[in-house]
Amino acid sequence: MSEMLESYAAGRWFRASDEGEPLLDAVTGEEVARISSRGLDLAAMVDHARTVGGPAVRALTFHERAALLKQLAKHLSEDKDELYALSARTGATKRDSMVDIDGGFGTLFSFASKGTRELPNDTVVLDGPLERLGRGGTFVGQHVYTSRPGVAVQINAFNFPVWGMLEKLAPAFLAGLPSIVKPASQTAYLTEAVVRRIIDSGILPEGSLQLLSGSAGSLLDHLGVQDSVAFTGSAHTAGILRTHPSVVHGGLALGVEADSLNCSILGPDVSVDDPEFDLFVKGVVTEMTVKAGQKCTAIRRAIVPSSVADAVVAAISARLAKTTVGDPTDESVRMGALASLAQRDEVRKAIEALRSSADIVYGDPERVELVGADAERGAFMSPVLLRARPGAVEPHDVEPFGPVSTVLTYDSLDEAIALAARGKGSLVGSLVTHDPSVARTVTLGLAPWHGRILVLDRDDAGESTGHGSPLPVLVHGGPGRAGGGEELGGIRGVLHHMQRTALQGSPDMLTAITGRWTTGSARAVGEVHPFRKSLAELRIGDTVESASRTVSLADIDHFAEFTGDTFYAHTDPEAAAANPLFGGIVAHGYLVVSLAAGLFVEPNPGPVLANFGVDNLRFLTPVKAGDTISVQLTVKQITPRTSADYGEVRWDAVVSNADGEAVATYDVLTLVAKTWPA
Repeated sequence: MSEMLESYAAGRWFRASDEGEPLLDAVTGEEVARISSRGLDLAAMVDHARTVGGPAVRALTFHERAALLKQLAKHLSEDKDELYALSARTGATKRDSMVDIDGGFGTLFSFASKGTRELPNDTVVLDGPLERLGRGGTFVGQHVYTSRPGVAVQINAFNFPVWGMLEKLAPAFLAGLPSIVKPASQTAYLTEAVVRRIIDSGILPEGSLQLLSGSAGSLLDHLGVQDSVAFTGSAHTAGILRTHPSVVHGGLALGVEADSLNCSILGPDVSVDDPEFDLFVKGVVTEMTVKAGQKCTAIRRAIVPSSVADAVVAAISARLAKTTVGDPTDESVRMGALASLAQRDEVRKAIEALRSSADIVYGDPERVELVGADAERGAFMSPVLLRARPGAVEPHDVEPFGPVSTVLTYDSLDEAIALAARGKGSLVGSLVTHDPSVARTVTLGLAPWHGRILVLDRDDAGESTGHGSPLPVLVHGGPGRAGGGEELGGIRGVLHHMQRTALQGSPDMLTAITGRWTTGSARAVGEVHPFRKSLAELRIGDTVESASRTVSLADIDHFAEFTGDTFYAHTDPEAAAANPLFGGIVAHGYLVVSLAAGLFVEPNPGPVLANFGVDNLRFLTPVKAGDTISVQLTVKQITPRTSADYGEVRWDAVVSNADGEAVATYDVLTLVAKTWPA
């Protein structure tokens, strides 16, 4: 008997005492491992996550969490041979394993990068601008995101045992949540191997990651209002989870990514001689054969113009005929096995259902020619292409989770859109066209029914990642039948796990709470110019109030001549006077900003290393020749960079005229040394 897979719970590895259920090699039928969670203390797992893992993760800033994710990604990427060998036992070819294993590690890298670049080096995220709630400015509002004191539970499907875990772990960890991972049993041995590497590395805080190998049992009974469950799997299981008392009455948040009858549409503008025709055919075949079609994003429906349907079927069939099936470790093999014999049986049943209104035009679900494998022991099957008859219903209702796709035809764009919508909501749809008007019409028609849409043509094909590849920076999920949940999405995926709250109070109070200077809050004007202070010395609210400067007509003329910006409002008195906004010659907005810099800057070498931009620049009141301006520059936000000897400082800049009116507002962005002298 093979070894029992273990769970990692409450700080230790746990092995069930019973014999467990056997997990079989998808290629050879041999026993790989056994799995059971009998005797596992699920309540203790949840408690450990809440009391040990959660506080440890939330004590870190977003940048510190991102740094750990990057360190983890590097560690996992060092030696992948063992993982690739285990992945082959799931039926995956080397290409399939790259999608799962390397794709998972790449997702960690992506979230680490976005966390550092787009989140503050803090534990609070501001959402949107300040809202002024009173006339005098003493009562204001600010939306913020904060971490929940809960647990992120993930229940994953069998097809991506590595990526499926890491694409959920990364945003949850960045959001400050500990995770409990429940992989699908069939391929859990690969997930367990990766979790062991993570735990052995000691990179993540204890309790931030736990593994449940086997049945989830009563896990949801122990979850509540601050917790969440991210489920990937069948609509049937999702329906059961949706009726769980913790979800219905306990406030447990449930996100679902379920069945999806994704489609790809060939535009009516595409002829058989166009490059888009080949792109469409290649895309359908790729989605049928990668992971043996066991992808929630695979193309199940190929929707094509009636006029080229015969050519499409012939081209897809010809390409499928070149697809070798067999032992996934054989480099000549393009498609491996399904995850199990039971899974193959399910796909065969789905094909039989589809044949009620469609005919098989390529492949045989009962027979397949193999390379280096035994058809009796392995879960192999041929790719199968069907062609729907007029009025077909089953292709829009039945999802064959394997190497199967159905060709449907249309005679108008409205019909193509309607056929796509009959899928009742999908994770992804694609449109292959080189006609911009077709692209707009079809895309806007598909958008309400899809979480992601790829528009593919000769121009983007060279860089396109393809129809079926979820990307860390984009939302993965879909409406309706697809489950209605969302995953990934870059920082959107992080904020999805956090609580958004509207804060109301005085500017000083909101500055204290958020750690970011709030308009109307106190300014600290000292004897030392803030540009002479290192990052360690600067404080939120530190301010420089500049001397004033009169903007002369000679300044305006010189700027116009020097820059070439001779717009009439700056150079033609008569035309400028006729302008209802100005009523005469006015200074260039960029001249005002340039003069403002000269007013607030401290020119000597010091801790301010560079200005790397401005944000939110607005010109509010025209500055005319003879007007006097001055500047208030206030430290708004301080963000140390964990991997450098400097950090970022955001300054609130207000340029005012002699009457105290703001003529320009913006944020100045600088890099400041952490200590000085450095």
